[in-house]
Amino acid sequence: MVKQVLVAIALLGLASSASAMSTTYNVVLGPEVVGATGSGTGTIVYDDELHSLSIDTSWSGLSGTTTVAHIHCCVATPGAGTVGVAVTPNTLPGFPTGVTSGSYSIVLDLTLAATYTSAFLTGAGGTPALAEAALFAGMNSGLAYLNIHSTTFPGGEIRDFLSVVPEPGVGLLVVAASALLHLARRREA
Repeated sequence: MVKQVLVAIALLGLASSASAMSTTYNVVLGPEVVGATGSGTGTIVYDDELHSLSIDTSWSGLSGTTTVAHIHCCVATPGAGTVGVAVTPNTLPGFPTGVTSGSYSIVLDLTLAATYTSAFLTGAGGTPALAEAALFAGMNSGLAYLNIHSTTFPGGEIRDFLSVVPEPGVGLLVVAASALLHLARRREA
């Protein structure tokens, strides 16, 4: 019975990993430097089937007005440090400038070389596919952050490292597998 339960769990895992996947990340934007006053939140969704990155964010209370925003990747230590821009040279397309509060939403096509800075593209191996893989690995490892720059703080006013939001089904699968294994062991005893 235990073998049957383990085989069923393995098959469920294979079935879920074979399908398309999207990964959701959250950010809680806060001051990057002393004197910065802004805050905000955001959700970033990576879709491996569509090869896209959806960014939705809102912010308020900046000490200066917005100038640029982008995703940086990949720092050496998870959750710490700074590194060059990875996604979108200059700024995120259509990002509102000259405001102290606002919101922004876009879906980026990760199959385009223009989505990445030339330094990130080259450093990742020179192709959009390799850059996408490097970005995804960096986001999953806590090595990427969303950053909003302002006139008061041109190097960046608010930022946060992307945090993976666990999928609800994963927790339920673990609980179900544990319960089935417990029942199987009880029956054998």
